[in-house]
Amino acid sequence: MKITSTPFGKIKDGRPVQLFTLSNDRQVTVKVTNYGCTVTAIEMPDRRGAIGNIVCGFEKLDDYLSGQYLNSYPYFGCVVGRYANRISKGKYTIDGVEYRGVVNNGENHLHGGLTGFDRKLWTPEIIETPDLVGVKMSYLSPDQEEGYPGNLKVSCTYSLDHENNLTISYEAETDQATIINLTNHTYFNLTGGKDNILNHGLRLTAKKITEARELIPTGKILPVDGSPFDFTKKKTLGRDLPSLPEGYDQNFVIDHEAGKLVEAGCLSESNSGREVWVYTTQPGMQLYTGYWIPELIIDGLKKFGKYSGVALETQHYADSPNHDNFPSTLLRPGEKYKETTVYRFSVNE
Repeated sequence: MKITSTPFGKIKDGRPVQLFTLSNDRQVTVKVTNYGCTVTAIEMPDRRGAIGNIVCGFEKLDDYLSGQYLNSYPYFGCVVGRYANRISKGKYTIDGVEYRGVVNNGENHLHGGLTGFDRKLWTPEIIETPDLVGVKMSYLSPDQEEGYPGNLKVSCTYSLDHENNLTISYEAETDQATIINLTNHTYFNLTGGKDNILNHGLRLTAKKITEARELIPTGKILPVDGSPFDFTKKKTLGRDLPSLPEGYDQNFVIDHEAGKLVEAGCLSESNSGREVWVYTTQPGMQLYTGYWIPELIIDGLKKFGKYSGVALETQHYADSPNHDNFPSTLLRPGEKYKETTVYRFSVNE
């Protein structure tokens, strides 16, 4: 096990950014930066032993800061918050008081607002034990940042172990009642970017989805049986796309006891043999097949574009503060927010 830290450039106010490289003896390497608490690369072998980067990301900080990227912002690899996903019209009520978040996605609030956790510089702390290496990132979100009440102390820890488990652990505390919903927005492409993700296989344990209109939940929970959203048996991401013109952008319900780490599903790609198994304590997972990922020019080459990655975003449901039947995202003083997601990398020989 090994972890190293190297300079990754400077943000616009001159503060330096670091890149942390976590690696084990099974040829798995994870690179994360404290800008946006962002996973920039995950490298692993295929069944022939060829190493490839299986996520969408950049090798330079400047590309994360560039106008062409931010103008069609797909949130590559970052932690989004204070509230991941959408809040209808940016409005919600806590203890009878109505709050309004910044509206930045049509008429709705998305991924924490205009300057969410994905664009903050987090404070890193390296972790090394005989069984794993990691980095703990911390950030203090001040009261009223992007309209959210309360000073929120939040941390995200990335760790890699000998068994190819990338564990992402979130913790948070507040001094005033607030809402919180954190996720990691990594896009996977198990071909190493050689092809799109429509031939990837996906199996999910979820048997239900939250019904949504224009990506805002109605409050109803529906069975997936017989619908394009049925992944209870493995199928390719592209199989039912003719009935979904913009692909998948849907929350799947993971039924389990709160706080219990359970299997959510497995993403696979037959040619490389690569697999990503997902385990989480979170009650939902947003499946997004990247229809709106922009095509970018990076070092003179065209990269990414539609369906170039698939996001498996473990989280609470969109617009939960406005639906009493959804798992609560309310955090009060004296309570601790804790969620964990594990991505396990393997090769099917």
